[in-house]
Amino acid sequence: MNENGKPGKKGAAREVESVVIRFAGDSGDGMQLTGSQFTQTSAIAGNDVSTLPDFPAEIRAPAGSLPGVSAFQLNFSSSDVQTPGDQPDVLVAMNPAALKVHLVDLPPDGRILVNTDAFNDQNLKKAGYRSDPLEDGTLASYQVVKIPVTTLATNALKDLDLSKKQKERCKNFWALGLLYWLYDRPLKPTLDWIDGKFRGNPEMAEANTIALRAGFAYGDAGEVFTTHYKVRKAAIEPGIYRKITGNEALVLGCVASSMIAKTPLFYGSYPITPASEVLHALSRYKHVGVRTVQCEDEIAAMCAVIGAAFAGHLAVTGTSGPGLALKSEALGLAVMTELPVVVLNVQRAGPSTGMPTKTEQADLLQAFYGRSGEAPLVVLAPATPSDCFAITVEAFRIATKFMTPVIVLSDGYLGNGAEPWKLPSPGDLPEITVRYRTDPEGFAPYRRDPDTLARPWAIPGTPGLEHRVGGLEKWENTGNVSYDPSNHEEMTRLRREKIERVARDIPPLEVQGDPRGRLLVLGWGSSYGAISMAVRRARAEGLSVSAAHLRYLSPMPSDLGDVLSGFDKVLIPEINSGQLRLLIRSRYLIDADGFSKVTGQPFRIAELQARIRELLQEKS
Repeated sequence: MNENGKPGKKGAAREVESVVIRFAGDSGDGMQLTGSQFTQTSAIAGNDVSTLPDFPAEIRAPAGSLPGVSAFQLNFSSSDVQTPGDQPDVLVAMNPAALKVHLVDLPPDGRILVNTDAFNDQNLKKAGYRSDPLEDGTLASYQVVKIPVTTLATNALKDLDLSKKQKERCKNFWALGLLYWLYDRPLKPTLDWIDGKFRGNPEMAEANTIALRAGFAYGDAGEVFTTHYKVRKAAIEPGIYRKITGNEALVLGCVASSMIAKTPLFYGSYPITPASEVLHALSRYKHVGVRTVQCEDEIAAMCAVIGAAFAGHLAVTGTSGPGLALKSEALGLAVMTELPVVVLNVQRAGPSTGMPTKTEQADLLQAFYGRSGEAPLVVLAPATPSDCFAITVEAFRIATKFMTPVIVLSDGYLGNGAEPWKLPSPGDLPEITVRYRTDPEGFAPYRRDPDTLARPWAIPGTPGLEHRVGGLEKWENTGNVSYDPSNHEEMTRLRREKIERVARDIPPLEVQGDPRGRLLVLGWGSSYGAISMAVRRARAEGLSVSAAHLRYLSPMPSDLGDVLSGFDKVLIPEINSGQLRLLIRSRYLIDADGFSKVTGQPFRIAELQARIRELLQEKS
C-alpha cells in the first residue's frame, strides 16, 4: 500500500457509475467527520458529490439510544449528481440503534457493514431489540459484513500510550480507511487533514493515522471482501472547484457582496440551529472589513442590522423559522424605513422549537406575510448548496438597488449539504453599486427614483441631509409622521409597487424540457435536485413532463403565468403542507396539484417519479 492508498493484493476493481453510502452511529461516533472526509476525498478524486448530514435532534441524547443516532449520506458518481441519493447502497452501522433507525431505507440485497462490538445486550435493549438482529434472521435479505471495528481499531493502537476511551474514539477513522479501500479512494487527503487538525496533539494525530491505515490494510489483506469498486472521475466543466456547504456559500456570498460593493459588511445574529455556523464563519473575516456581533436575542439582532443599514453598511442577519418570527416587528420597521437589510433564514422543521436539526420549507408564508399590516419585501430561495452563494449576492444587489429588505430562504438540507462548486470569475459576478446621497439640493428622504421607486440612501451626519426614520407612517417625500388616511393608502401602494418592479430586473423563468406539454413540475428551494432528476428520468421514459424552478418568489417572474398556461396540469412538490401551491392557485387561478412531505427529510427522486406517472395516468 502506497501513500496514495492504492490497493495492493486484490485484483482490478469493479467499475460502477455511482455509489450511495450512509454512515450511521451514535452522536459521539464521529459519523459527520467520517462522512465529510469521504466527501472531501471523493471530490478531490474528481467525482461529483452530494451529501445529506442528518444530525440528532437531541443535544445530548443517551449513548446508544434511537434519538441519539447521527447519520451522514453521500452520493459520489462519475456522472451528474443533484441529490445525495434515494436509498443507500451501503449502510455503515456502528451500533444497534443506527441499524434500527436506518435499515428501513436500505433496499433488498443492500450491503450492511456492522460494528459487532457494539451489539451487546445493553445496546440491543436501548435500541428496542428483543433479540440480536445479526443472529435472528432479521437481515437475511441483505449482504451483511460483520466486523469488530472497535476491537480492531484498539488493537492497531496497542503500542500507543493512550487511554482505552481515546483508542476507541479512533474507530471511525478505522472504518473510514476500510471504506477507502473498498471504493478505491486515496488516503492522502485525509492524512493531510489529520496532520493539520491535530498539529498541537501529536499523540492523537498518530493514533488517527494508524487507525486509518489499519482499516485500509484490513480491506486489502483480509478475506471479508472479494472485490472492491472504482468510480471514475466525472466529466465536469474545467475550472477550479471546492467542496462547499450551503452555509459556507452564504458566508462567501456575504463577503463577496461586501467586496464587490466596496462597502463594509455588518452581521448581527443570535445563535440558532441550523444557521449558527454562518455567524461562526463570518467572524473570521475581520481582515476584509466584516464586523460580526452575537446579540442577546433575535429582536436585538434585527434592530442592530437596521441601525447598520441606516449608517450605510451592507447589513445582514441570519436565523431560522422561530427567530424569523421574533424578528417580525423589527422587519416591519425595515420595510417602513425602506432600508436595505438581508435576512438569511436557514429553515428547519417547526412549529415553535420543532425539530431543530431536520429540514423543512415551511417559512414561505411567514416570509411573505409574517409582519403587521401591508409590509411587502423581496423573497429569494437558493436551489442548491452552491447556489446559496449566487442568491446571497443577488439579495444584496436587489436590496441596495431598490432600498428594500430581502429574505433568503435556505433550509437545513441546503445549509448542511455539500457539493462541488466551481469558483466564479470576479468578472462574472453582478455589480452591486452603492450610492449614498450627498447633495442637499432638492433632498427629500422619501423622494423616489422614477424607475425603481427606491428612496435615497442618506448617511446620518451628512450635512444638509438631516431626516428622521421610524415605524410610524410617513408623509410621501418628506418622511414626516403622517396619520392622513389617503397618504397611508398611497404609501402602502408605493411600497408594494416597488417590490413588483423588481420583477423587471430578474431573468425569465427557465423550463427544463418542452415549453408546453401535459405536466409541469414547479418547485422552489431545496427540492430542485430531486425534481430535476425525477423529470429527467420521466422524460427518458417518454413522458410529457417538464420542470421549472422558482428562485425569485416575491416578486415572481413576470412570465410565470405564460409558462403555467402552456401545460395541462401543474404539480407543486413542497416540504410543507402546500404553501407555494396556495400562492400559485390564488394568483394564477389554476388548479395546481400538490405533493407535500413533512417528515424532516428531503424528497426522494423515486417518490416524485411515482407521482408524475400517477398524474399523467389520471390525465389519460
